[in-house]
Amino acid sequence: MTIRNTTPEQQGKEAASAFRREHGLGVLPLGDLAALIEQITGHDVAVLDVGPDEHGLTMRDPVRDVAFIGVARTRNPMRQRSTLAHELAHVIFGDWTDDEDLGSVRSPLEIRADAFARHLLVPLDGLTAFLGHRESITAAELSAVVQWFLASPAISCIALHDCGYIDTATKAQWMALGTPRLATRFGWSDQYQSLQNDSDRTRSPQRLLARAVSGYSEGVVTAQTVATLRGLTVDIVVEELTQAGIIPREHQPQWTAATDLPPVTVDLSDLLDDETPEGSYE
Repeated sequence: MTIRNTTPEQQGKEAASAFRREHGLGVLPLGDLAALIEQITGHDVAVLDVGPDEHGLTMRDPVRDVAFIGVARTRNPMRQRSTLAHELAHVIFGDWTDDEDLGSVRSPLEIRADAFARHLLVPLDGLTAFLGHRESITAAELSAVVQWFLASPAISCIALHDCGYIDTATKAQWMALGTPRLATRFGWSDQYQSLQNDSDRTRSPQRLLARAVSGYSEGVVTAQTVATLRGLTVDIVVEELTQAGIIPREHQPQWTAATDLPPVTVDLSDLLDDETPEGSYE
């Protein structure tokens, strides 16, 4: 992917468009973002049980050339999705250097990752295709955009403003709206609660879990290992695996008859005391 030497905002937008285009994603909303990242990029994604101030991190294994993206479990599914998209940007751009923000000033790398996340989640072409041509929109239509693209009101409002649907004052006002409020007011709170339940549980990288299940079926990995990765009890995991037809293989030990053992010669000469005559033991 070649990104022109423009501003971080433009670089993020261009990279998001290129990512969608190169992987045939079009301009429609993205579903399970963690699964999409793993399947398209081959990198590992996990949802972790971490502190409330932690949102996401990215690490790279230089030996396997594979990145690990970790995000925090949260009751805020839209924030989790934007964090995933943000961390994906760091992987795509190879942002492995330490480029922390200084105080309230966002670094260029963070600005670029923010822009990538916004345009990946809410592509402007997709937004105009969804809303069509109209002079203005209401809060109900903002809610529809948030629900359709599964993006926060803040990200949605920036996209709406970029497309000319709302002015600067409306953008500032609506960005403060929370997704739960919109979902309750416009009748999709049940869907939002389902999204919350999904984002508020730990999740292991798919490849790691697949290897663990394979090891379980071969009888070399315990059900407890799989249960730990899943964040479930052993009984639940065993029942689930059994229903899927996955039964651990039993390994029968191969016994050897004594007559088949090779002859053994034991040399006890090193045990003799140098001063003790041979054949005499005290």
